[in-house]
Amino acid sequence: MSPRESATDLALRLKTAGHTALFAGGCVRDTILGVEPKDFDIATSATPAELVQLFPGANEVGAHFGVVIVRHHHHATEIATFRTDGSYHDGRRPESVTFSTPSEDAARRDFTINALFQDPVTGEIIDHTGGLTDLRAGILRTVGNPSERFREDGLRLLRAIRFATRLGFEIHPDTWAAIVALAPTLSRISIERIRDEFSRILTGPRRGLGLSLLTDAGLIDVFLPEIRALIGCDQPPQWHPEGDVFIHTRIMLDLLDPDAPLPLCLAVLLHDIAKPPTRSIDETGRIRFNGHDALGAEMTTEILRRLKYPNQVIEDATFMVSRHMKFMHVQEMRLARLKQFMAAPTFPHELELHRVDCASSNGFTDNYDFLRSKQEEFSHAPIIPQPFLSGRDLIDRGLTPGPGFRDILDAAQTEQLEGRLTDRDAALDWLEKHLQGGA
Repeated sequence: MSPRESATDLALRLKTAGHTALFAGGCVRDTILGVEPKDFDIATSATPAELVQLFPGANEVGAHFGVVIVRHHHHATEIATFRTDGSYHDGRRPESVTFSTPSEDAARRDFTINALFQDPVTGEIIDHTGGLTDLRAGILRTVGNPSERFREDGLRLLRAIRFATRLGFEIHPDTWAAIVALAPTLSRISIERIRDEFSRILTGPRRGLGLSLLTDAGLIDVFLPEIRALIGCDQPPQWHPEGDVFIHTRIMLDLLDPDAPLPLCLAVLLHDIAKPPTRSIDETGRIRFNGHDALGAEMTTEILRRLKYPNQVIEDATFMVSRHMKFMHVQEMRLARLKQFMAAPTFPHELELHRVDCASSNGFTDNYDFLRSKQEEFSHAPIIPQPFLSGRDLIDRGLTPGPGFRDILDAAQTEQLEGRLTDRDAALDWLEKHLQGGA
């Protein structure tokens, strides 16, 4: 049973029990746009107590706000009682709710395109706020007074950017003016909620536009103010004819594949974050950014920790930023060094970062093409094979474990990676000669 079939079955049970039951919000919006929703929400006249009675075992976590979650045929469906919200003193959720009617419920929602209802049986669209007109016109508009909607929940400021970029909609002028005016109030929202919404923007479609809208509105200054310095930070025109660091970064984000993972998107966003503080002009008049990769890695770690990203996301993004300048030297690397470089778990994402870095600026593909050919060449065996030698081999020859062990084993691995040692017997012969030469 599909999510739609499961939700329809629940709605029919509500109707049979004498209650109004309508699909609500995003699932209606997406259906009209021709996108099959991943989940369905139901709005109903049934109270939480009636819902629990009708659906024993329902999750009552949000019952105080009129919301319960019902699992049916392996799908979780959120069922909410029609309601109006009380005051929002914390800028996040109402102090109280009052159970109400469909029209009053629609009036409390964030954007008109999210305030639509649909009869699950007949398919009729029920529109109390003009959302259908906005949906057809490609307009994102708040329900009612935009300032009131954003003061109720400051996260809606970011949600506006996410919906606009995801759907490719224009933000209504009145809604945009309220976003700009109230941008500083985003600071009232927890960093975790900001982070999650920002991540959705960064990994969604039109992510470059999302960055521009966040910056133009002043929202980025609340949680990632370092981005502001990229604007106007000029670069050597012979290498970056596209413009300043901000433009370069935005273009890179847009060049990423649609399904680019979060660590890669963050690494692209932050790969040149240290260019403003490292910018200098040498004796020839050329603009330089010496050390921006190393400082950028430090800044990336600091920024992502501040935003409370998971440790693995921070480590991967930081590592990619730290190595992005090394790609210009890959054709000069010895074979062993190149294999070690390509063996990093993040290498496929780093290669994509390098691709969009070049495509957004000088257009050079030499190093990218070289690495793709090496990927093909190395694809028939592990890039870093099992070492022929181990510490036991050294101990068996009378050596005492210590710092020198690693030097010998690293030297042996280099010989192996370079192809000069092709089996264990050859490695043991090399070891004997190495030890004799060191005596």
